[in-house]
Amino acid sequence: MSITPSDFSEIRWRGHWIWTPEEAVKPAAGLAAAIDPHAPERHALFRKRFHLDLVPHRAPARITADSRYVLFVNEQEVFRGPIRSQPRRLHYDFFDLAPHLQPGENILAVYVKHYGRSNSYWMPAAPNLTLGKTGVLVFEANLGAAGWLVSDGSWKAKNVDAWSDEWRNDVDDPVGGGLPVEVFDARRFPHSWREARFDDSAWGAAQVIPAMHIGGFARTQPPTDPYGPLHPRPIARLGGLLQTPAAIQMEELNGAVNPSTASPNKRVRATAALRPVRASSVAHLPVTVNVSSNKIARLSLDMGRIVSGFVTFEIQAPAGAVLDLAYLEEPLITPTSNIDVRSGARYIACGDNDCFQAFESNGFRYAYILVHGVQGPVTLQSFAVQEHLYPWTESGNFVCDDEMLNRIFAAGMRTVQLCSHDAFIDCPTREQRAWVGDGVVHQMVHLATNSDWRLAWHYLTLGASPRSDGMLPMSVVGEIEAKGAFTIPDWALHWIHGVYNCYRFSGNRDFVAGLMPIAERILRWYASYQTQEGVLKDVTEWNLVDWSSVLVNDTSSLLTALWARGLREFAEMAGWLEDRGRQRWAEALYTRARMGFEVFWDEKRGSYIDHIVDGERRPEMSQLAGALAIVSGLAPAARWGRIIDVITDPERLVVRSWIGGEQGEYSQEKTQKQLQGIYEIDWDAEREIVLAEPFMSYVVHDAVAQAGKADLLPDLHRRWSEFLVDGYDTIGECWGWGTHVHGWSCTPTRDMIFYTLGVTPAAPGYTKARIAPRLGRLQWAKGNVPTPHGMISVDANREQVVIDSPIPVVLDLVGKPVHELPEGRYEIAV
Repeated sequence: MSITPSDFSEIRWRGHWIWTPEEAVKPAAGLAAAIDPHAPERHALFRKRFHLDLVPHRAPARITADSRYVLFVNEQEVFRGPIRSQPRRLHYDFFDLAPHLQPGENILAVYVKHYGRSNSYWMPAAPNLTLGKTGVLVFEANLGAAGWLVSDGSWKAKNVDAWSDEWRNDVDDPVGGGLPVEVFDARRFPHSWREARFDDSAWGAAQVIPAMHIGGFARTQPPTDPYGPLHPRPIARLGGLLQTPAAIQMEELNGAVNPSTASPNKRVRATAALRPVRASSVAHLPVTVNVSSNKIARLSLDMGRIVSGFVTFEIQAPAGAVLDLAYLEEPLITPTSNIDVRSGARYIACGDNDCFQAFESNGFRYAYILVHGVQGPVTLQSFAVQEHLYPWTESGNFVCDDEMLNRIFAAGMRTVQLCSHDAFIDCPTREQRAWVGDGVVHQMVHLATNSDWRLAWHYLTLGASPRSDGMLPMSVVGEIEAKGAFTIPDWALHWIHGVYNCYRFSGNRDFVAGLMPIAERILRWYASYQTQEGVLKDVTEWNLVDWSSVLVNDTSSLLTALWARGLREFAEMAGWLEDRGRQRWAEALYTRARMGFEVFWDEKRGSYIDHIVDGERRPEMSQLAGALAIVSGLAPAARWGRIIDVITDPERLVVRSWIGGEQGEYSQEKTQKQLQGIYEIDWDAEREIVLAEPFMSYVVHDAVAQAGKADLLPDLHRRWSEFLVDGYDTIGECWGWGTHVHGWSCTPTRDMIFYTLGVTPAAPGYTKARIAPRLGRLQWAKGNVPTPHGMISVDANREQVVIDSPIPVVLDLVGKPVHELPEGRYEIAV
């Protein structure tokens, strides 16, 4: 029988908050302590020895920590977590401990890392007088006849100084600087600490930490401030395959590593301009390099594709040998790109038992290792990455007669999985931030291909973290949300679209109803910028919309249409929930927007312009202006076909970006101009139309399908083939620049299910499916599509469509009347 939250007592835990004895937690003065912006990393080890006469049939256990932990029982890893969450919504993990126990003596060991300062995926709690000032751990397990095993003062604990965080003072990268780097001195670590034979007699007793504040009652057991009622983990356990290098290069360089450089990434970067004295390819590991006083040994390992997870390696080396590692998407070059060399590690050998597994998950294709610090041979015995990704359960699939489209579909799935950890992230290689807007494409790819939709809904819960004015942060749980600075308002409108997807696909009334007040506050935030004519003007903060060169200053068609889509979707959900007041409110605002939107129409060119400045209609026109007009319903249906013809005409489309550089990088020069409000039009604005970048292509493709032209999509998808070069099997961030793995770019994978096979919900909760295959130029396509009721199978060609569905179907074939069919298997002539 599986373990569930109901296996534990309601609300209050039996386990106590504990920490190491070396760091005495003394109550601060006043009503509360303050977040320390310079807090160091802290690393704690905990041990608990216990005896069992008999292993119970099941042993429900749960655990959490601030910030991250890994739990071992009898030397074997059992679980790691918790998942990212705002501090006041801290989650716990729960599982069955019984399979890891044995009769007689058992050893439970936990490593806890407290980050101290916010990073890309963790933000500190606002501490009370005690709790929140440092790391804490809480654990409890029901051992049956042996009673409850709980964290308390009987546990042994030890602060360890094997890690250094001096690298944090050497970070000069505001984009990817939130990724942690591990600097580990194996000489200072008790390697056998997880074993029963380890002597922990010198360790002190764990310190029990009370919550101290007015009304806190000095409680030591959750729930307490600042973590609130702890929430059960709502998503699956992460995992994946062990990935090993595809190619290895060994080089000898003249020079020496500068020991004053704290960052291992910078140490590797400094060798980019050095020409190898000697270089050779290595067929496989192990490989031995000879280190000398005036030479640097450098190993480059090509994993053959982007991977993401825990780096693990084993070396044979004298004590004090130093390995500086950098994890890159592309080969090391000089000058280095400002989207690369984001993360890495340093390992200092202890001379014995030099086996290392990183605690942090990193994404990369190339690992560079500098070997120095000693003289003589150093052998890299093994190197691998244990991937740590969200699992795909009963995967949906798609295949057709165009092999390039098959590759693009698979690349989209691989990319979104690499960007699906304990949240939807932009990329595993550069930031690992949970951007509120980006995640809507990840969500739709999950809905199209993964029968486990829990992460798709957790994306909404995680993003539901509004500021005091109701607007969502641009990125949640991390240094951006922690700072509370300006945001990307339109990212919150994509979050509303994610709520709308939940309504359509899950039909979960309680969940959707719980998110509606947050969606309403987002829409009300925009209402303050609606003119008497009904359109949006002078919207503040960073109205990104897309990395393409769209214009949103002054009176904006794009922002008006994005907001109107949100209003229309909100009104539909409110009607479904029988919330007539909210429905009427949203419909009234929407009607005003629709009446005013005509001001953006360009009859001569057949689509909508981007904006109006100081009352003057500007000529700048993007794909997105026309596409958003369609998906929002602001454009009359009679115009849809013409708009699609115009915005998909390759003779008119140009690729432009306000940020992207010519060498695949974020252009610092362009960024500075944007900061100064300088937007230079370097295309023929009277004739040419700016192509959407891969992210907002999801809106363009929605518009194409809504206009009845989904048969165009197989041809539009082929543009994504530009990412599948040089061995990469993932989808990149933008046309010609950015990272090689960006989940927001994977629209074609969604499209091939939703529009080519044509499978979407026809009623909330997928109680009925719409099947409308649109093959375009394809001869055939087939696949399986997940629903809450089982897989729908579609096999379509020029002669017939074969459907096998566990739910009723609304069948929409070209040239035939739409009709309904009960669940079952059908062969229909086309």
